[in-house]
Amino acid sequence: MGHHTEVFVGIDTSKSRNAIAIADGGRGGEVRYLGEFSATEAAIRKLVAKLAAKCCHLTFCYEAGPTGYGLYRLLKSLGHDCLVVAPSLVPKKAGDRVKTNRRDAVSLAKLLRAGELTAVWVPDERHEAMRDLSRARQAVKKDLQGKRQQISSLMLRLGRIYPGKTTWGPAHMRWLMSQKLEHREQRIAFEELLEGIRQESERMERLEDAIREVVPEWSLAEVVAALQAMRGIDLIAAVGVLAEIGDLSRFQNPRELMGYLGLVPTESSTGDKVKRGGITKAGNGRARRILVEAAWSYRYPPRVSRDKQPKVEAAPRRAREIAWKAQTRLCGRFRSLERKGKRRTVIVTAIAQELSAFIWAINRELMPPRQA
Repeated sequence: MGHHTEVFVGIDTSKSRNAIAIADGGRGGEVRYLGEFSATEAAIRKLVAKLAAKCCHLTFCYEAGPTGYGLYRLLKSLGHDCLVVAPSLVPKKAGDRVKTNRRDAVSLAKLLRAGELTAVWVPDERHEAMRDLSRARQAVKKDLQGKRQQISSLMLRLGRIYPGKTTWGPAHMRWLMSQKLEHREQRIAFEELLEGIRQESERMERLEDAIREVVPEWSLAEVVAALQAMRGIDLIAAVGVLAEIGDLSRFQNPRELMGYLGLVPTESSTGDKVKRGGITKAGNGRARRILVEAAWSYRYPPRVSRDKQPKVEAAPRRAREIAWKAQTRLCGRFRSLERKGKRRTVIVTAIAQELSAFIWAINRELMPPRQA
């Protein structure tokens, strides 16, 4: 390989081996596939040193995936540019039905040179650790919901209908414990499911306590406190949103944040014909789900409950003003859309979209905007 001023390197990552392709700078630069190399740190350092000796500037890219951001941090520590690419936004030919490691690496190198790739935001190691903790809590909550559904299905098959209104509270648990099943096999299965619920509940409590303990040491602790002034958002929800989205200052306006969360409508327009559909559901689904859950609370009239009052008082004054403005506007919009006959699922999605804009506004009051 001759000496070149700029070289673009596409990496198709996997657990044990990485496929490498390079594209020389310039529109007509040569594109070559170098082969597959070990994914160990020593092998990567050796390859980078070999490439750096033959060119002045190296730019690497690879798709975001299960291999994480270790390769990105390694390449940045070696003094080279690197992009972690959003896989869903990589341009693909409609008729291309062949996918191999070689083709993927070559395609990434070509697209990187052409500037057609969209990079994702890469968190630092501490932020990634907080995200792992938040996701562990979300996984436990999902397991808990699954076990509760199994018990509810069992009771429904047996014709045991809970007479109360609110399920899974202390009264409901006492009612479940009082149930006498005729067959020993069913009783064993029922007791095991109840024990599973107790274990998952204890796990979730431990994880939530851990989140509360480490939040004060987090770089976004101030934003977490401010977001709790918003209706429908407590500490766990605020941590979940910020852990998934990351630094909100990289979004230049609320519309960018809405697009990142997949809360903007799809569109298929041509000529004078304009056709819009449901939301794109692109980007981070975990953060979008938290906002949609929070949006349900705006179906009630504006007010600050007794339990919410200390969290509101702990937030900065400007954050409190934005939170109250959000509550009055979104509660009114919820009722206005209901009067128009909109389905509640559609209404909640629209409220979640505007809710993300108010979150962006609170973050802007606390964190100075910066260039993305």
